Amino acid sequence: MTLQPLTPVNCAGLLQPGFSLLQLDGEVLFFGQKGWPKRSCPTGVFSVRFTCGEMKLRAISFSNDSCYLPPLRCPAVCRLDPYDGLPEGYLIHGGRTPNNEISSSLYVLTTDSRGCNRKLTLRCKEKELVGEVPAARYGHTMSLVHSRGKTACLLFGGRSYMPAGERTTESWNSVVDCPPRVFLFDLEFGCCSAHALPELSEGQSFHLALAREDCVYLIGGHSAASDSRPPRLFRLRVELLQGSPSLSCEALATGMSISSAIINRTGRTHNYIILGGYQADSQKRMECSAVSVNEEGIHFEPLESPKWTPDITHSRTWFGSSAAEGSVLLAVPTEGRPSQADMHYFYKVSFPTEEEAGGEEGIQGCSQDSTDYDSTPLEDSEELYFGREPHELEDSNDGEADNYNEEDEEDESQTGYWIKCCLGCQVDPNIWEPYYSTELHRPAMIFCSRGEGGHWVHAQCMDLSETLLLRLSQGNKRYFCLDHGGLPHQEMTPPRQVQPLKLTPMKVKDRKTPASIKMSPAKKLFLRRLFE
Repeated sequence: MTLQPLTPVNCAGLLQPGFSLLQLDGEVLFFGQKGWPKRSCPTGVFSVRFTCGEMKLRAISFSNDSCYLPPLRCPAVCRLDPYDGLPEGYLIHGGRTPNNEISSSLYVLTTDSRGCNRKLTLRCKEKELVGEVPAARYGHTMSLVHSRGKTACLLFGGRSYMPAGERTTESWNSVVDCPPRVFLFDLEFGCCSAHALPELSEGQSFHLALAREDCVYLIGGHSAASDSRPPRLFRLRVELLQGSPSLSCEALATGMSISSAIINRTGRTHNYIILGGYQADSQKRMECSAVSVNEEGIHFEPLESPKWTPDITHSRTWFGSSAAEGSVLLAVPTEGRPSQADMHYFYKVSFPTEEEAGGEEGIQGCSQDSTDYDSTPLEDSEELYFGREPHELEDSNDGEADNYNEEDEEDESQTGYWIKCCLGCQVDPNIWEPYYSTELHRPAMIFCSRGEGGHWVHAQCMDLSETLLLRLSQGNKRYFCLDHGGLPHQEMTPPRQVQPLKLTPMKVKDRKTPASIKMSPAKKLFLRRLFE
């Protein structure tokens, strides 16, 4: 097992805890970026390339008939394998948006086409569920089960906001574990049913799920109610009968205390490796485990861990996802390193696959990586290229112009609603949530009259109550922010001094004055006597 440092090329700001890596048509795809998609990649899905110790992203486009797929953190992701008679693709359910809204939608992501320039185009469709539909959630898992010639999808666990009737101002953003119900739905019609099992008495999130035929194994997980990670292991058995499905649950003794771990398959058979995760709050699980699932059950074996670097050993948190068979992308924050331009250190963990180890090849069933993360591989697609063979393009730089570059994006933090309004500004566009009832997609702002020409500040950063904000927004009043006058206060705008208009008589152009007759006093006296 080897550990290779990676240098992200102008893309480190996109990766965040809860992202997913997918594998479609031989490419590794990154999904779940930080913030909303921008103009350079409106789909929010990128192709990932690892070359010469560097990690590069390239924007992926959707077909014209695709729906919008928001960037989701911690969704449930389930791979659709071609051997099941289904097109290669992924089911994506739930997750959190950059505004911390929790999704309840189900998306189907498949390959649409690949041009002669090797550019991959995807198709995304929203699948409508009917019946007992699972509520919006994140941190849950989905797995495919096969029974009696039928295929269904099993969904379990997750976390969501408190019910609307129980939410208060103080607990508005509090999350709780979803009720421990198991949901089954078919892929053709979307008919969904919910099942309560007595063995599942407590909700769990960020667990692992592995499936083989009609069995699904649920490993570990975190409970928000007890704030613990009990060593749990459940085996769910599903029978897809003609009428309604039948489910049974069995609690096994060989459980594992773990949450938010990364699971990676090592080949076509049901052999996996569990890497990362947490045993307790801020206590990482540094050990690795090999897992095999067969007809007899599930078996765990300790596995030698890679030689961790000091940055990994001393970090309190870490996250990542499965990047290929025998490959994992791992990230740790650059804690206490203000000189570092990037926010995280990235590593690629590699270990032998079954083909490299000479293991036997079998049919790959549905495996679901649980927790915040997901899986995919890295080999280039093998198809017909005009004039050149695929191996001739391995070192080609034809796609360098398509590589994603963060510097090409507009800096929205300096303009609009997401400015840094003051030294203690609390508004982060990536984690912002509505605070006032008047807010929807943007934070409320108020104009401060002090300074050169005044400036805009966020009402939440000024600790304004909603009543005061509405009062200041109405009428003819001034407001001074905390940096210009201490406590926020209001003043009446002085009445406007209206200067009276100075009316000047209009001058008539070329005006002629009447001619005056000059007479002596004697002539005046003569004329007066004449007319009398």
